[in-house]
Amino acid sequence: MTDRWALAPAEDGGAELAALGPEGLPAGPVLREADLAQAVRSRPDVVRWVWRSTAEVYPRLLAEGVRVDRCYDVEDAEILLLGHEGRYGEPRSAAAALARLRGGPVPPDPPQRSAEPGTQAQLFEPRGTRLPLADLLAVYAEQQQRHHRTEHPGRMRLLTAAESAGMLVAAELNRTGLPWSADVHREVLHDLLGERYAGGGEPRRLAELGAEVSAAFGRRVRPDLPADVIRAFARAGVRVRSTRRWELESVDHPAVAPLLEYKKLYRIWVAHGWSWLHDWVREGRFRPEFLAGGTVTGRWVTHGGGALQIPKVIRRAVVADPGWRLVVADADQMEPRVLAAISRDPGLMEVAGRTDDLYQSVSDRAFSGDRAQAKLAVLGAVYGQTSGDGLKNLAALRRRFPRAVAYVDEAARAGEEGRLVRTWLGRTCPPVAGAAEDAAQEAGIPVAPDVPESEEEGGSRAWTPGYASTDARARGRFARNFVVQGSAADWALLLLAALRRTCADMAAELVFFQHDEVIVHCPEEEADAVVAAIADAAELAGRLTFGDTPVRFPFTTAVVKCYADAK
Repeated sequence: MTDRWALAPAEDGGAELAALGPEGLPAGPVLREADLAQAVRSRPDVVRWVWRSTAEVYPRLLAEGVRVDRCYDVEDAEILLLGHEGRYGEPRSAAAALARLRGGPVPPDPPQRSAEPGTQAQLFEPRGTRLPLADLLAVYAEQQQRHHRTEHPGRMRLLTAAESAGMLVAAELNRTGLPWSADVHREVLHDLLGERYAGGGEPRRLAELGAEVSAAFGRRVRPDLPADVIRAFARAGVRVRSTRRWELESVDHPAVAPLLEYKKLYRIWVAHGWSWLHDWVREGRFRPEFLAGGTVTGRWVTHGGGALQIPKVIRRAVVADPGWRLVVADADQMEPRVLAAISRDPGLMEVAGRTDDLYQSVSDRAFSGDRAQAKLAVLGAVYGQTSGDGLKNLAALRRRFPRAVAYVDEAARAGEEGRLVRTWLGRTCPPVAGAAEDAAQEAGIPVAPDVPESEEEGGSRAWTPGYASTDARARGRFARNFVVQGSAADWALLLLAALRRTCADMAAELVFFQHDEVIVHCPEEEADAVVAAIADAAELAGRLTFGDTPVRFPFTTAVVKCYADAK
């Protein structure tokens, strides 16, 4: 029996299926079965399922208690291949791929839908055009040829497999949910915000802070309206361009302290207050919709619920079930370790392979033991801080780690010149040349906005990783970052795939992931095994992604009852 099958759901709940041979061609007749879940359940020896869209198929299988080991997501592969071919902006559905293959009119992609709080069961409603199995297999066979024509076919196939694995993980995370105590959440909100007033108005503490702000200005001011605050400062003889925290902190005025406190609590009330709790938490779980590869760098996003921006104080509500624990793991200094692996810089690989504190080792070599300076230099090289002190730091880093700095410098030049820039495995950033902004938007890549205030710390306000930009210099900075952040995202997918396979043999469940952090919910007696599994998965992912290098990818891991206690 072949270990690879193709599957196409039917409108009536059944499915078409066919076994596939080594070249991806049918190895037998197309079968028709009346029940999709039973069709998969009755073939436990199948290692990989080929289907149009994981979002269309897998939630239906999970709802029936059916889990698959691996899949090949045709539409996700199309996104990666179009990017590699420099064709961002072209429709990426399987129907569009089929039309291109046959020379017919290419249909546009379906419109993006909006997240609706409290309706998680409908989050994966099928979108796009279902294809008969024969048509799907034609697209799949052509994709195999396109993989072969890429710059590094083996790496590109690995990327496609990793991204498909990420789609499975995302679907499982969406179904499992993050353990959440509604009672603890309400207690936190009451402690921070005070009593709620009838009619949905601001809670007591916000009303008090608003009154303090108004008293400081000597007139009624709405602290939730930035324009009103800016005008109030202007009348007081203070010029501010925004109400961002970093700007207000430099202002000497009695309204600043209550205003900053108001802004902090207001964000909690709006983003994670009582309404959020009512909309997003069901049966002790918070279930956002994780979208694997939601940005051009491959970083994940969530569709509603703000799962990737949970304030630390609200994390107190993330509580393990009785007798269970949360294993919270953060990758240590992931970006510079990835840079070492992709640049093949001997000095940086040595540092990344023999120490848990990479920044301290870099400082000993290039910055006279000044760890803070070394960290600024390394992150400046990755994020494009090449002026002022950043330029001096970069020069010192270049003397000690020339290949690493040259690698990101070349990526920046390629970005500025409108050339394609790729991660180690082959994920591709769209070029600037031509209608880059339109192409980015059509491809689902947001054009860079201002960085939200909640994300100010640790990021440049001139550009945002994961977004496209048509300004050449900003695009160069983005491309410099893309080769590192994108390669890190590729590595993280393989980490998740390996960890998912290990957890499948345990009671443990993956419940959360963002960029460089993963949370596993497990019985207390499995916690040590999960910690070891995360370390093993990181080592395996590093070897699969980057080949045989000395670079290590250690994690800081905490076993806790409450998420807030992990950091």
